[in-house]
Amino acid sequence: MASSSSSSRQMKHQVFLSFRGEDTRLNFTVHLLQALKDKGLNVFFDEEKLEKGEELSHALSQAIAASDLSILVLSKDYASSQSCLAELSDIMDRKRMPTDKHIVLPIFYHVDPSDVRNIGGTFKTSFEEHESKRPIEDMKRWKVAFAEIGASKGWHIEGGKSDRFETEYIKDVVEYVLKKLNSNCRSVSEELVGIDDQKKKLLVLIEQAGIHVIGLWGMSGIGKTTLADAVYKEVSPKFECSLFLQNISEKIKKQGSESLRNELLSKLLNNTLSIGYPYHERLNNKKILLVFDDVTDPDQMDFVGVKYFGPGSKIIVTSRDIQVLRNGGANHIHEVKKLNMNDSFQLFSTYAFQLLNLPVDFKYLSFKFVEYAQGNPLALKVLGLKLYTKSIKEWKSEVTKLKQCGEIKLSHILKSSLDGLDELEKNIFLDVARIFKGQHLNYVEKILSNYYKGARCGISKLVGKCLLEVKYESISMHGMLEEMGKDIVMQESEYPGKRSRLWNCKDVEEVISYDKNLTNLREIDVSYCKNLRKMHNLSGAINLELLRCIGCESLVELWSEDDHIELVNLREIYVSECKNIRKICNLSRAINLEFLDCSYSKSLVELWNEDDRMDLVHLRKIYFDGCVNLRKIPNLSRAINLEFLGCSNCKSLVELPCLNHLASLHQYSLRLNGCYSLKKFPKVPRPFCSLDLPETKVEEVSDSIKDLHKLETLWLGKSKVKKVSINILKLEFLRKLDLSGCPIEEVSLPFDPLCNLQHLKMSGSAVKNVSIKLESLRKLNLSGCPMVKFPEIPGSLIKLNLSGTQIEEVSLPFDSLCNLQHLNMSGSAVKNVSIKLESLHYLDLSGCPKIELLSELPPYLEVLSVNDCTSLEKVSFTDQNLNQFDSLDDEYCINHNFLMRFRNCFNLNQDSTNNIEANAMLKIGSLAKKWAARYDWQYNPDRAPSLICCFPGNKISANMFKCQSMNSSLSLKIAPNGGSGSRFLVFAICLVADLTHCLEFQLRECICEYQLTTAGGGNGGGGCENFRSEIRFRSFYEPVKYMDYHVFILSSIDMVIEDKNYEEATFEFYIKNFHFDEDNDGGEKYIKVERCGVHVFYVDATEKRVAGNKRKALAMMVKKGMEDLKD
Repeated sequence: MASSSSSSRQMKHQVFLSFRGEDTRLNFTVHLLQALKDKGLNVFFDEEKLEKGEELSHALSQAIAASDLSILVLSKDYASSQSCLAELSDIMDRKRMPTDKHIVLPIFYHVDPSDVRNIGGTFKTSFEEHESKRPIEDMKRWKVAFAEIGASKGWHIEGGKSDRFETEYIKDVVEYVLKKLNSNCRSVSEELVGIDDQKKKLLVLIEQAGIHVIGLWGMSGIGKTTLADAVYKEVSPKFECSLFLQNISEKIKKQGSESLRNELLSKLLNNTLSIGYPYHERLNNKKILLVFDDVTDPDQMDFVGVKYFGPGSKIIVTSRDIQVLRNGGANHIHEVKKLNMNDSFQLFSTYAFQLLNLPVDFKYLSFKFVEYAQGNPLALKVLGLKLYTKSIKEWKSEVTKLKQCGEIKLSHILKSSLDGLDELEKNIFLDVARIFKGQHLNYVEKILSNYYKGARCGISKLVGKCLLEVKYESISMHGMLEEMGKDIVMQESEYPGKRSRLWNCKDVEEVISYDKNLTNLREIDVSYCKNLRKMHNLSGAINLELLRCIGCESLVELWSEDDHIELVNLREIYVSECKNIRKICNLSRAINLEFLDCSYSKSLVELWNEDDRMDLVHLRKIYFDGCVNLRKIPNLSRAINLEFLGCSNCKSLVELPCLNHLASLHQYSLRLNGCYSLKKFPKVPRPFCSLDLPETKVEEVSDSIKDLHKLETLWLGKSKVKKVSINILKLEFLRKLDLSGCPIEEVSLPFDPLCNLQHLKMSGSAVKNVSIKLESLRKLNLSGCPMVKFPEIPGSLIKLNLSGTQIEEVSLPFDSLCNLQHLNMSGSAVKNVSIKLESLHYLDLSGCPKIELLSELPPYLEVLSVNDCTSLEKVSFTDQNLNQFDSLDDEYCINHNFLMRFRNCFNLNQDSTNNIEANAMLKIGSLAKKWAARYDWQYNPDRAPSLICCFPGNKISANMFKCQSMNSSLSLKIAPNGGSGSRFLVFAICLVADLTHCLEFQLRECICEYQLTTAGGGNGGGGCENFRSEIRFRSFYEPVKYMDYHVFILSSIDMVIEDKNYEEATFEFYIKNFHFDEDNDGGEKYIKVERCGVHVFYVDATEKRVAGNKRKALAMMVKKGMEDLKD
């Protein structure tokens, strides 16, 4: 029974990621991991991924058992790792269990699925090598699992020139994982007793347009966070981005509001906070779901600028103080109720007996404990776990103890649960309560493992006792338990100097001033103490392990060079955001120091003297990020175990010490972006695969680059590079090279030896002429370069950006660019463009003031953006017929939005507008069939496939839209269904409106409300149905105005209706503008629709069956891309 309890409440992961470290850890897998985390998924990822011996570690077995879904990245050397095969076998064992619903998704990365299925190719060699070392039983088990996964449906990433980008695969995988987890997860009523009804109420509130901020109010332990989490998991896939911020008050206190705000905005804006327009304008374009947990101050509800979030955004706030929610602007406050007696019994029984119903012998005693808990879920869980497996005699003893407390309070119940902790559990509990609450689980596990043997096991036990919890990869505990932890420390001694942990500023100042016997002191945390100037007289704290002085604005120094301090046990020092500290000196006696964080200490000028002979052999991580006055980093030659060095935005840093001997340092752990004064190309370890040096003063890529023989990406954007060493040609694995914004004038190197280079970015550089014939190249960005001639480029290119160039003539024969899909020449000097390019999907010519003629356009472009081309007169497409559109890939059409934008092109002649209208209607006609074929499909309403076309004008074509009106509403008759089968109605609409006062970055929606009436419907009886469709106009960040009247042709997949013998349709149209206004916090207003028109496409339902057959046939093909994984 005890083991059952432990397994049922061990730390849960939604996804287990299995991979061969040497193959994919530093490329595909790490990007997949980040994409999964960005969606809020809790992923188990073995960061070390080294050979651990012959047996699968207990921790990995536990992680597999505690995961809902496993992703296996099967690469070329996967089978050469015995631990990978052991993982795979455990995963497949779980999948085969009839009572388990474990999901397994394979990714065949640069390997043939048939080689996996048949154990052929290099896999055969790997298995043969294992056979001489492993028992026969193991080999049989591994082979069965390997063959089984090879026969499973998944993604096949070939990696050749004709394959898709890996980012597209990652997007597919993440979307599919979210879909499977949502459909496979247990209902709330099974796991979260008593909150199902409350959750349903909140889901209704979230759908209401007028409610933006929802407050959850209730006492400690009542389940506010649990309820918010359940709602968050249910609705987060419907939002563009979502974040759950646990213990927000605690995080602001520890991290500082500015630092935390920047971190959160970076996540919301995909790490592009410093790029482009102010963040509030970007937020205004995003539909965001944000949860603020445990708010204690109204200002905390808006410290990231929630008032700027885009339309449809929702903020959920939990607080124990109803006034905080009222003052913070909550539109609706929901009181989280106590559990009733039935739900209390059920929850208590689940934890005390692992049963939903109470055993008869324990009913009376159970009633007593449930009565004491007073409907508080936290108390019921803690009591239940404490009593689990105990005898009736022990139960009676616990009742007696609680009776002795007089009036039973939640604190008494929680206190009783702490009394039974062993020394390890107690220390971990106190460390989390005082220091590590809210921090990343992996980080906490690593730190505590340095202090205690069995720390991971101790954390797991505390989670099992509901004294700790792990959510969104962070470790946390309830606020009341945190306060109890503080009380335990204070009860260690009346005198602060005799305690193990200090956090009160007055206590610390008293101790370091007068007390010399500090042998009990292990941890000091005086973060955000305003008056502390110096941490002197710590010589007696010989057992001090951790020192935190974050945000101590008066701190000038830790101790002086003359202080003889021996802190041989000190492992971590935090002095980040200490704006007046100028020097970190005399750390020579801290011989076991592992972690030093000085980030954002803006006055820090120098560190220890190189003559101090610092023994840094244990130092693993150093943070100097944001130390804008730091000029030099001392010699790190003795820091042989250094894993991380953060120097981003060290604006005064002139040079780095030699780092090429630091074998533990890898590329993702060296941050140098924004080091504006750094001139020398750094010497880094040879195994580096990626090197980022953007926004530095590096002028030359030195000859030493040849030593980085494994380098795959080199980022030098906005640096001062004028010359690239010819030795760069020796980097045969280089895939991405960024020289954007560099003063380099000429690319004279023969790029041919770089046979794997796929992405070259030189935007904003001084280069005038480019000649590249590298057939591996897929992306080339030359935007903003002062070139006047079209570059010589290879036929392998998929994406080409020539925006902002002075190119006037597109003279290159486009027939040679048979793979080109994306062409951007916006803002260029081009005059006439004729493009016969069937592969092209995206064309942007916006802001080209000289262009007059745009001819022979591919008729099926996904995006055609030709805004603000004031000289443009003629637009034509190649032969347009419906068969061309019908032959397009169904999946592609259903997963993309089609845009045709000719905003402010006032010189267009009538023939051109007729051509644009005809092309838009042909696309809709073809899309109507494909959309109808997926009528039963579920899709995100905010990303519903659609077509949007706009151009200047104030008239609607009578040929295209025979039913028109001079206002915003109309009615039309539905043609009777003359055939024998069923059919679908697909509506295309046309609107005329003046958007002169709308900026382009403002979001707009066309709202179409319509009623379909059957025979005898309307006022005379019969049937009628009401529908509502919303088509969001795609927006960009440029604040460009619409001038005068424009015509909009629109349709969407949610305007596909199954015909029920409707006879009449009545429409009402609105255009809603979500405007941004700093003074008035933004809002909504409606734009008048001057004219409207509707066309009905009638689609035979047999099209649906044909499309279904196509999908079935497609599912049988093992090809690149995702195979059909539907059950």
